[in-house]
Amino acid sequence: MGQAGDIRDLKITDLRFADIDGAPKRCTLLKLYTNQGLVGYGEVRDASSRTYAAMLKSRIIGENPCNVEKIFRRIKQFGGHSRQGGGVSGLEVACWDLAGKAWGVPVWQLLGGRFRDRIRIYCDTDSEGGGRDMGKALKERMAQGFTYLKMDLGIELLMGQPGCLSAPLGFLEKMREYKKTVFSTPHGSIDPRAMRGEAYDLFNTAHPFTGIHITEQGLDFLEQYMAEVRAEIGYEVPLAIDHIGHVPLEDCIKLARRLERFNLAWMEDPVPWQMTDQYVRLAQSTTTPIGTGEDIYLKENFLPLFRSGALAVIHPDVLSTGGIMETKKIGDLAEDHGVAMALHMAESPIACMAAVHVAAATRNFTALEVHSVDVPWWDSLVNGLPKPLVDRGYIQVPDAPGLGIESLNEELIAEKLHADFPVAWDSTESWDKEWANDRQWS
Repeated sequence: MGQAGDIRDLKITDLRFADIDGAPKRCTLLKLYTNQGLVGYGEVRDASSRTYAAMLKSRIIGENPCNVEKIFRRIKQFGGHSRQGGGVSGLEVACWDLAGKAWGVPVWQLLGGRFRDRIRIYCDTDSEGGGRDMGKALKERMAQGFTYLKMDLGIELLMGQPGCLSAPLGFLEKMREYKKTVFSTPHGSIDPRAMRGEAYDLFNTAHPFTGIHITEQGLDFLEQYMAEVRAEIGYEVPLAIDHIGHVPLEDCIKLARRLERFNLAWMEDPVPWQMTDQYVRLAQSTTTPIGTGEDIYLKENFLPLFRSGALAVIHPDVLSTGGIMETKKIGDLAEDHGVAMALHMAESPIACMAAVHVAAATRNFTALEVHSVDVPWWDSLVNGLPKPLVDRGYIQVPDAPGLGIESLNEELIAEKLHADFPVAWDSTESWDKEWANDRQWS
C-alpha cells in the first residue's frame, strides 16, 4: 500500500494549478490533494484553459480518487472536442496517479498489465530551407536514436513559392498576417480581441470552404521536397507527415497519390476528423495511409471513423480523449477494427507519462510523440524519472506507483511561470461551491 490509512477513506480535498511557458507551449499543471497526504499530478492540454478543470472542482471534492470511472462518468459531460476535453482529461489523469500511489502499483498495472517495457518515441522536426535541409534534420534525429519520424508537409511550404497556391485574392495574405500576429505571441498572452474578426474567421475556416487549392506546380514542389527528404534518410525508416493545410479533399487526394511512392507511415489530419465520408473517399483514392484523432473527445466519437474503414492509424491525445482509460479503450476499439494507434503529445512530462502508461498497456500501439526533445529543461520539471527521459528514442516504462513521478521540480516551475498566473498552486477556493443540476435525464 502506497500510503498509511484506509484506502476506502481516501478523499479529494483540493485542486491547484501552475501555468508554465515553453514546455514546449503553455502548459497548465494541476495537483489533486487528498486527506491522507497523497498528491496526484495531472495536466490541462496545451493552449487550453484551466477553467475547464477548475469548474469541476466542486463535483470531485470529497470523492475517493480510486473510483476513477465513477468520477469520470460524473464529469465527462463537461468536456468537449480538442482543448475543451482538457479539464476532464487532466483530472482523470490525476485520479489514476492517486489510485496507483494509494495501491502502490504503476498505472499500467491497473490497466491490466503491459505489453512492452519501453515506449518508442517519435518527435516532430522543424527545418528551414528545402527538402535536403529537412532530410538532414531528420537524419540528426536518427543519429540520436529515433526510429520513427514525422515532419510537416503542406501549404506552409508553398506560401512563398509563386504559382503554387490559388485562393481568393487577399485570402492568403490575411491568413499570414493573422498567423504572424497571433502565433508569434506567447501562448496565453494573446489579446482576446485578436481572436475575432475577418482574419480569425479566415484562418479558422474548415478545409472544404477556404477556396485554397494547390496547383500542379505546388504539387510538383511538395513531391520534389519529399523526394529530397527520402534521398537523405532512406526509405527504411517510418516517416509520417502533418499540417497539410486547409485545402479541400480533392487536393488531398492529388497530394496523397503523388506521395504514394515515398512509403509514408501516415498522412495526418488531411481533412476535419468529423467528415467521415471524406476520409472514406480519400482512403479509397490512395494507398497512402491516413491518420487522425488528436482532437476527438470520447471513444464513441471515434467509432464512425473505425467503422468506415478509412483509417490506417488513429492518433489520440490523452489530454483530449477524456484521459488514460478512455484512450486505452480507444486503442482497443482501434485494434478490433484493424487500426494501429499512435499517440499525440505536446505537453509536459506529466502528460507524457500518462501516455507512456497507456502505450505500455495497449497492444496495437506504435509510437508516442514528444514535442520537447529540443527543450533542455523539459524532463527536469519532474523528479523520480530517468534523465534524459527520452533515451535513444525510447522511454522506459516505470515500475514506481502511479505515473512514476515522485515530485515536481518546484524551483524550475517557479522560473517558468506564465505572466498571467505568477503564483504556483494558488488557492482555487472560489470554485468550491460551483453548482448545477448535472443530471442528464429526467
